Amino acid sequence: MKSVVILGSAHPFRGGGIVTFNERLAREFQQQGYHTTIYNFSVQYPGFLFPGKTQYSDQPPPKDLEILSRLHSMNPLNWLKVGNELKKLAPDLVVVRFWLPLMGPALGTVLRRIKRNDHTKIVAITDNVIPHEKRPGDRLFTRYFLRSCDAFVTMSEQVTHDLGQFITGKPVQQVLHPLYDNFGDAVGKTVARQHLGIDLQDKVLLFFGFIRKYKGLDVLLESLKYINDNNPGSPPFKLLVAGEFYEDEKTYTDLIARLGIGDNLIMRTGFIPDSEVKYFFGAADVVIQPYRHATQSGVTPLAYHFEKPMIVTNVGALASYVPHETVGLVAEPNVQAIGDAIIRYYELGEDYFIPHLRSEKRRYSWVNLVKAIEEVAARGS
Repeated sequence: MKSVVILGSAHPFRGGGIVTFNERLAREFQQQGYHTTIYNFSVQYPGFLFPGKTQYSDQPPPKDLEILSRLHSMNPLNWLKVGNELKKLAPDLVVVRFWLPLMGPALGTVLRRIKRNDHTKIVAITDNVIPHEKRPGDRLFTRYFLRSCDAFVTMSEQVTHDLGQFITGKPVQQVLHPLYDNFGDAVGKTVARQHLGIDLQDKVLLFFGFIRKYKGLDVLLESLKYINDNNPGSPPFKLLVAGEFYEDEKTYTDLIARLGIGDNLIMRTGFIPDSEVKYFFGAADVVIQPYRHATQSGVTPLAYHFEKPMIVTNVGALASYVPHETVGLVAEPNVQAIGDAIIRYYELGEDYFIPHLRSEKRRYSWVNLVKAIEEVAARGS
């Protein structure tokens, strides 16, 4: 039997894009006949570096996955120990997730030890090569990590381009981000809104995910005021904000007070458990990603899974995942353009987008991702 180790975050760390992705990928490898193990962090971030309230899930561990909490991101002696353990284990394939330069020294050291067995192929799935929020040492840490890999998978043209600034001569394959299909079936709008206590007559826009500056929630708040001021007499537009603050909440509460839009907001700014995700998407008319800059976004495959149209800004790879006026709308990242796109969405109506969504989502497959990993690994040195 072929064997694969996924090196990256998993339970008991909380869900979110990376944990959800790794666990879903592990299940796909299992379905493809691999003996699959996730080598998880024992310590992912030191507490003082973690921007949220807690790193840990209160949900039970998945019973169908082998998850070993081994890697301490800040302990060099541990890196050598884990690297030697995996070198001896000698899986056919190691798939490692890279999303933050801070992890470069730990992951790069582990991978260098593994490579000494002259057997294991190492493929990195690079979510970001150049981080959204830059810090000293980013390029040095990133380069150290990338040089330890045999091949790369990316999920956007931007990341493929960024990768070329650091490394050449190694195979790279770009794929579509698969759908997150492990959050349950879609819930109808009536049931979802009753569950969340939202009026059935409201026009509901959804901002979903951790709140960080690059995601542009402040711009969207100003767009909300813009569309409500310019559409007197219509049912109010309500913005459902679902996700935990990963920066100073006061910046946003001050802005909300200044704009006078508190009555038009539904704030659910704690961590959203996996079991509740379907209700937030079910309650919305449209999902909005008002990002200032981006590579790809895990919110997009969620919206595809729940068949919710999207409004995204024309940054990074967002527009390539959301064909304009088919599965959603693309706007420039400014207040008026986003506001005008919201108005245009309601002019077209939700039913206009649904057939296109159902057709487009067939392209987003975990089978295709595993196939891409296998192909690029075979080409790697």
